[in-house]
Amino acid sequence: MFDFGEMHGLTAVFILLELMMLSVQLYFYLIWPYHRSRLTYLILLVLLICYNLTGGIFPDQDIGWVSVPVQNIIAYGSGFLMAAYFPYYFYSSFSLSSLRFHALYGAPFFLLFPYLVFFVLLYPLQGDLSFAINYGMIIPGLYSPVLLVAIFRSIRKRFSGTELDHDKFTRLEIQAVYWAVSPWVFMCLFAYLQMPQWVEVLFTNSGFVIIAGLFLYQSGKYERNERKRRQQRDALEEKQQADFNQTCLDMGLSLREVEVALMLCQGMEYKVIAAHLHISARTVDTHAHRIYYKLEVKNKIELQQVLGFSN
Repeated sequence: MFDFGEMHGLTAVFILLELMMLSVQLYFYLIWPYHRSRLTYLILLVLLICYNLTGGIFPDQDIGWVSVPVQNIIAYGSGFLMAAYFPYYFYSSFSLSSLRFHALYGAPFFLLFPYLVFFVLLYPLQGDLSFAINYGMIIPGLYSPVLLVAIFRSIRKRFSGTELDHDKFTRLEIQAVYWAVSPWVFMCLFAYLQMPQWVEVLFTNSGFVIIAGLFLYQSGKYERNERKRRQQRDALEEKQQADFNQTCLDMGLSLREVEVALMLCQGMEYKVIAAHLHISARTVDTHAHRIYYKLEVKNKIELQQVLGFSN
């Protein structure tokens, strides 16, 4: 069993906050699963939670069913995987096309490949974690600042000279994500200096709490705009319905004929209209003939034109 009592209190607090963020974002994603940026953010949160969990729990010699080397491999692997996901997150969520190389090739080669060589392959053979850290962090340590600069330049290119330059909230959001990611550049240094776990957690998690607030604000703003749009649409449909009914009445149609005329304009067949109004198809046919006669039309298209019906 995992001994959560060994976890630093600050790590536990961040994990609880991130679990709350995850539940909220998952709720919004399930409502509208076509929001791609929300999906990529959900993956980011899951990776961050895994990083905090494994870093807070491992290594622990009291966990008998997982050896200490395997625990270290998992703990460091969660950090490498999290860091390698950042460029893809920016590339996918914010359409930073200039990050394509780093997202698809650079991060896997310069971050994940050294991890696989030094931590997954050499560390179990030699049993020397210091060797894996000292040499396995060289390439990622050199690549991390390069990646950070590439992300920064991609952000500038994305906003420069486009209509997005005036979208203050989107600009704030992407900049907040960038500054939240920035401390991860120092992860290699933290690992090399064997910094306390709570220091790593504080540096790597604080920005994501701010991002969560931005996402919640954006979600609330989106829902407000959607509700306002639906209300406006419903109000317009009610006005169109009232105008249509009044036009029909002015042209001498009865209330029942107004109902039939609307359904005819909507393209419904007689048997469908009959089912909706709970009358026979013959009765619908009778109403239709009366409507055509009163309005002097021959078919549904002419009926739509006379009544000013539009879909």
